[in-house]
Amino acid sequence: MTDRLITSLTNDTVKNVRALHMRKEREATGRFLAEGLKFIGEALDQKRAPRLLLVGEDARPHPILDRARAATRAAGGEVVVVTHAILEKISRRDNPQTVLGVFDQVYTPLSAIQPASAPAWVALEQVRDPGNLGTIIRTADAAGCGGVILIGDCVDPFSVEAVRATMGSVFAVAIARATTAEFLAWRQSWPGSVIGTRLDAVVGHHDAAIDYPALILMGNEQAGLTDALAGACDVNVKIPMRGRADSLNLSVATGIMAYAVTDRA
Repeated sequence: MTDRLITSLTNDTVKNVRALHMRKEREATGRFLAEGLKFIGEALDQKRAPRLLLVGEDARPHPILDRARAATRAAGGEVVVVTHAILEKISRRDNPQTVLGVFDQVYTPLSAIQPASAPAWVALEQVRDPGNLGTIIRTADAAGCGGVILIGDCVDPFSVEAVRATMGSVFAVAIARATTAEFLAWRQSWPGSVIGTRLDAVVGHHDAAIDYPALILMGNEQAGLTDALAGACDVNVKIPMRGRADSLNLSVATGIMAYAVTDRA
């Protein structure tokens, strides 16, 4: 089957894909953009085929690219060959990847989460930085956590910046979202420990007793965990600050907690 060729920067397909940089468009279409063969390969490994596969006209042959073409067509998607200038326009980068994919967003409902399927899960309250969120999704995947739950007004996990920071883990872990009220109601049925992190906690992160599966609850980058959510935890812990720094980056702190909890499971 011959791929469609697009050379015009004003083509409607190009405009539509480029618009996925905007949250409004991602929410309206339920789709997002992922860049590069690594991301495409991770998606294919998780049985996620692109809705649209854009291939640079100078892209070199590669087994993953062959798989992606076949999977896209088998799923009813389209494969399009585009110029380097179009790749630059879509990615907003001077040195764009030669393969881009448009995928359906997938959220896991809270009701579908199976806590015992992993030793730990991560919940984030009002995380605002896309790089932090993407890195946390990647770290949760690496630590063997089941997924990431977004509480309240969080940054979009399917923004281009967040997806880039996941390094493909956006396809590998469950992502759920909930209002504070929905989360607090759902948390009542959690079968293990719910562990919050607070600078004013007195228990060290290595010292808390944990019943598994564990739910690790992390707060906003600036304000930390709110009193409402801290009060819903079985225990709040702190990561010791042994130098002059009085706090850690959210993604670093979440990584420390994820490994500290899963290593004891």
